[in-house]
Amino acid sequence: MEARTMSLPPAASHDDAVRCLLAIELSKKSWIVAVNTPLSDKISRYTLKPCDWKELLKLSERIRTRVAGELKKRVDVVSCYEAGYDGFWLHRLLEAQGIRNYVIDPASVQVDRRARRAKTDRVDVERLLRSLMAYLRGEPKVWSVVRVPSVAEEDDRRLHRERGRLIRERIQHVNRIKGLLAIHGIYDYQPLHRDRMQRLKGLHTADGRQLSPRLKAEIVRELQRLELVLGMIETIEAERDAIASAKTKAKTKVEHSNAKKIQDLVKVKSIGPEFATALVSEVFYRSFDNRKQLAGYVGLTPSHFQSGPMCRD
Repeated sequence: MEARTMSLPPAASHDDAVRCLLAIELSKKSWIVAVNTPLSDKISRYTLKPCDWKELLKLSERIRTRVAGELKKRVDVVSCYEAGYDGFWLHRLLEAQGIRNYVIDPASVQVDRRARRAKTDRVDVERLLRSLMAYLRGEPKVWSVVRVPSVAEEDDRRLHRERGRLIRERIQHVNRIKGLLAIHGIYDYQPLHRDRMQRLKGLHTADGRQLSPRLKAEIVRELQRLELVLGMIETIEAERDAIASAKTKAKTKVEHSNAKKIQDLVKVKSIGPEFATALVSEVFYRSFDNRKQLAGYVGLTPSHFQSGPMCRD
């Protein structure tokens, strides 16, 4: 899950409505929900089973009903949780049930600068709830809200992101094979050559010996994994190129929500299919308020640091 962040202004609330706030700490062990309502200044905590979204919705509805019954006003439920392992499915579920939800960049939440600060799920969920209170009071810089992509946008990213992971895996296999051979004085073997298996049979160590059986067997297994990765990369690149060139075979349906943008970018000199796909999927779906935000996102704006006599970018 890897989504970038941007700061959003707090949404305006209706004068005739009251707000109930929920902060959700998600983990594989349990879900801890911190709740604050207009009925009390105290923070209540509830522990749910992990991924028990039905119970979470029931809890939200119980709170809404109780507050509405006592105050005789319409109740808006606002929730938040940190972006992470669970992705965005819960956000979409909460929004569909009429709960205004924020997905937060965990690195943007302010924490105590003391070296020995308490760190538990209960402490974290209360800190998250207090940050939500501050955000809704009109302090947008208290954290960064993740721009949640649509289901189609999220699916479109998988093509080039999977290719990136496979490229890194290819590098690992190549380096492993070269390392195994280097300890025996062999430096001229290229695992990416088409005749890699045939060349392996004729390899000898620097002192003229044949490769030992177990070493050769390990390299063969590494080459087999490498060939599998190369085949996957070839498949992904073929699908990517089909989207970029708009040449889709009748038997293969290649769908991309922003295929037209990719095809237009590829026409620009020096932009290839991979760069065009990454630009459309990772950058162009975001909203930037000014040039500085755009430059900061792509890494062209330095971060200024000044403390006493020290000043640098």
